[in-house]
Amino acid sequence: MSNELIIDPTRRHDFVLLFDVADGNPNGDPDAGNLPRVDPETMQGLVTDVAIKRKIRDYVDLARGTEQRFKIYVQHEAYLTDTRNRVFGTRAPGKKNVPVNDGRAWMCEEFFDVRMFGAVMSMKESNAGQVRGPMQLTFARSIDPIVPLDLSIVGPAQNQAQSKRAEGDETDKFGTMGRKAIVPYGLYRAHGFFNPHFAKQTGAIAEDLEIFWKALEMMWDTDRSASRGMMSCRGLYIFTHASSLGDAPAHKLLERVKVAANTGVTAPRAFSNYRITIEDAGMPEKVTLTRLVEG
Repeated sequence: MSNELIIDPTRRHDFVLLFDVADGNPNGDPDAGNLPRVDPETMQGLVTDVAIKRKIRDYVDLARGTEQRFKIYVQHEAYLTDTRNRVFGTRAPGKKNVPVNDGRAWMCEEFFDVRMFGAVMSMKESNAGQVRGPMQLTFARSIDPIVPLDLSIVGPAQNQAQSKRAEGDETDKFGTMGRKAIVPYGLYRAHGFFNPHFAKQTGAIAEDLEIFWKALEMMWDTDRSASRGMMSCRGLYIFTHASSLGDAPAHKLLERVKVAANTGVTAPRAFSNYRITIEDAGMPEKVTLTRLVEG
């Protein structure tokens, strides 16, 4: 990555992430039959920070997961206690009482997601305390209201032969029935914040930031599935401060990235239906904007 500013862990970074979905479900709600998440008052689509971080974790795991510093702590169908026990057993074999600070330091050294996102590890077994990560994300919210669709689908195969079905039973006549929830189209916006003071505590370095930005751009291609539809990163705008405390309020910087539907578009169905403008006038002198992904 050529831009050294955005991988400097001693600076504060605030960013806008834009991504879209076409004919897919970006984040199902288990409390609503796995329909796409929405704000019930505005009908804007929502994607949780947890779902976004899951994609980041999976990308880093695929790209660097075999390396010592880039293992992932929060894995699919894994017991976190077992993972901590393995680390403690390797670092302090035979010891039952390990200082919490030591355990916390070991977990930060071993796992990318603990170092960047933080974790609660204050359990009775292999207690590693709590880590507040330097990288924090918000929920993503669609620019416009979405229309969650719950579609019926029919599989090509039948469950039973005709001779075994009860007389008058037509349920399998045309194959197995199912349902698929999708969003026809939605452009989503999320915000993120990197705090260098917490980075110093967890040991996050430039290499961690470099792969994080790469993950935001490329993780959609390693998360393809029929239910996801077509998801893509459409914008990544990073505001980098000269100081660790920051040189301008984050909300004023993020508001400089404006996204709106083109005139006359009432039902957006493609990224080209939107226009993105950046307010450059009056940018604070000590803040640098990096347009890492556009379109």
